[in-house]
Amino acid sequence: MSGLRIGIAGCAGRMGMALMSGVRAAPELQLSGGSVRPGSGLEASALMLRQGLGDVQVTDDIHALAGRSDALIDFTNASCSVQVADACARAGVAHICGTTGFSEAQMARLHEAAEKVPVVWSPNMSIGVTLFSSLVEQAARVLNEEYDIEIYEMHHRHKKDAPSGTALALGRAAAAGRDIDLDERAFFDRNGERERGSIGFASLRGGDVVGDHTVTFAGPGERFELTHRASSREIYVRGALMAAQWATKQEPGFYGMRQVLGL
Repeated sequence: MSGLRIGIAGCAGRMGMALMSGVRAAPELQLSGGSVRPGSGLEASALMLRQGLGDVQVTDDIHALAGRSDALIDFTNASCSVQVADACARAGVAHICGTTGFSEAQMARLHEAAEKVPVVWSPNMSIGVTLFSSLVEQAARVLNEEYDIEIYEMHHRHKKDAPSGTALALGRAAAAGRDIDLDERAFFDRNGERERGSIGFASLRGGDVVGDHTVTFAGPGERFELTHRASSREIYVRGALMAAQWATKQEPGFYGMRQVLGL
């Protein structure tokens, strides 16, 4: 078997299993295996995955997986992702990371890894969301502070962080368009009047919603909205696989999906 060797960190999770299936379905790619967190039930995870995917190597040693891969794709959690980044840097393989919720110190670890290997990080690997973010930045640049910016998102009941990483990325895109600092202008409290020029966020959780995001520019006499709705995790799989194929041809560095798409 030949092709780019792709390993999946956190392979027993919802996204991990979708990624494993996506790699298996791509003739130009080779599934090098998957990893699970040490102590999380390696044998049970391996059995579950083999029932759905056939013969697949599963390990609780992320360094072993990195050693037999050209790229690792990682949609785990912040504490796991920094370990994946370290393993990729040691093995000299690309790291494709869709994890959100990093602290400043944890994000610094990803940047350290990017000094040695290509790292593609995006809070949303969807091709459509990447374009969406670019359009939000353009709209914010054109529409002045007469237009209040509100970012609404809804996800399934199991999502832990709020606002979502994608919503915050859209907020950063809007802030970039207006040349302001999101940390200083983000507005989460819905009580009282909103401050002029702030960027508001609203989050809902329920059901099995994969991910809905709307950015509203509410101005005098009109309202302009951009919306993206995800109906399947396959959109994140397609973007992640594209990022992996792109990253393995790049020099070490810290990249995003806009660079993958050439935006």
